Amino acid sequence: MGKKEKYNVVVVGAMGMVGTEMIKTLERRNFPVNEFRPLDIAANEGKEVKFKGRAYKVLEAASVNFKGIDIAIFSAGGDASAKLAPEAVKQGAVVVDNSSHWRMDPECPLVVPEVNPEDLYWHKGIIANPNCSTIQMLVAMKPLHDYAKIKRIVVSTYQAVSGSGKLAYDGLVDESKEYLETFKPVKPKAYKTQQIAFNCLPHIDVFQEGGYTKEEYKMVNETHKMLDKNIKVNATCVRVPVWYGHSESINIETEKKITRDKAMELLREAPGIKVVDDVDNEIYPTPLMSNEDDLTMVGRIREDLTIEKGLSLWIVSNNIRKGAALNAVEVAETLIKRNIV
Repeated sequence: MGKKEKYNVVVVGAMGMVGTEMIKTLERRNFPVNEFRPLDIAANEGKEVKFKGRAYKVLEAASVNFKGIDIAIFSAGGDASAKLAPEAVKQGAVVVDNSSHWRMDPECPLVVPEVNPEDLYWHKGIIANPNCSTIQMLVAMKPLHDYAKIKRIVVSTYQAVSGSGKLAYDGLVDESKEYLETFKPVKPKAYKTQQIAFNCLPHIDVFQEGGYTKEEYKMVNETHKMLDKNIKVNATCVRVPVWYGHSESINIETEKKITRDKAMELLREAPGIKVVDDVDNEIYPTPLMSNEDDLTMVGRIREDLTIEKGLSLWIVSNNIRKGAALNAVEVAETLIKRNIV
């Protein structure tokens, strides 16, 4: 459609946790917005959201409300994306979708701008935002893979409840208050069968073949689609009683040895990464550090004691920011920068 100075933008799911952060991110990064249009479910029509100091009335997420839009950023769930994303494209918009619906569609690029921005060139109207846990892992893996070619990744995640949405977030609040009054097990409010307060649940999304969860398979499949189909990936995904910020313990085996010093150098020079690794002063990434940070933090970098060409790392990133809203906005920024929107 040719490069413009400003773009007409909608956020679909504008009232949700990620949608709210998407709006804040557009404002914080001074995205070149001409017309801003917040969309959500019909029940929220007429409610207001703030953008750049102005109140905007929420409109229903319906085909008619994509007319004249250049960029549509979705965080409305898979069913809504399946139905509405093609409608937005028909109206002339380019869609950046945060749901899982389009991620493994061979017709849709799955993109992290620090990892595979070149895939944006073959988009056909819809670009998928990867899973939050995959995004931060691959931001850190990309410079290491480019240097030494990763053969195998073993990852254990420690994922915040906000990754499950506001109900889980509020559930952790309520469970924590109740548990601290009695120090006895409480009725689960965030998840179905187990309390999450003061607990860890090795179960994210539904269980599938071989005893792995859908979340674990997402990390495998998305790594293959975005980085390298030959990397062997084994994931264990755990929900922990943290509100924001996913943490990951990662061990990799590479074709060429990477020393700790070289890894530090590569990561410091890579986009989107902050190295936080000063063990002498007990400084390393934590979820609380990610609350106001857009960067993926990497620390506890050390050479593997069991294999010659192995490396272990600890990675933390804010799952609502870089793991969702920020990555989607960065995809849109990259489309503009490369003149492919």
